[in-house]
Amino acid sequence: MWYDIPHIVESAVSCLQYHIKRLFPEGDIMEIRIWKVPKSKDFPEGVKYSMVYIKVDENGAKRILGYDNERGKGHHKHYFDKEEKIEFEGWNGLVRRFKEDVKKLRRDLYGYEG
Repeated sequence: MWYDIPHIVESAVSCLQYHIKRLFPEGDIMEIRIWKVPKSKDFPEGVKYSMVYIKVDENGAKRILGYDNERGKGHHKHYFDKEEKIEFEGWNGLVRRFKEDVKKLRRDLYGYEG
């Protein structure tokens, strides 16, 4: 089940360019948000993003995969409790890579991509 959210938030500082949220049958959540922001030292490409896969079970909710470029950290990936730098290849390429990682993760967790 996909939910495309056409809501665009504009301000003098940022503009939401893309927002999608998927709820999986097991209760897990995938959400991708990408903003256009003024170019700066922290965001040299003029893009800020947050991509997350959250596992939901009887113990609660926990992020197990995430891509973001938080201030001072640059482009990086979270996988369970590990963090590693990633290359930024434009937001379209990054979204494709994140979705591929989600497919691999779901195969590992559930035996299928679903």
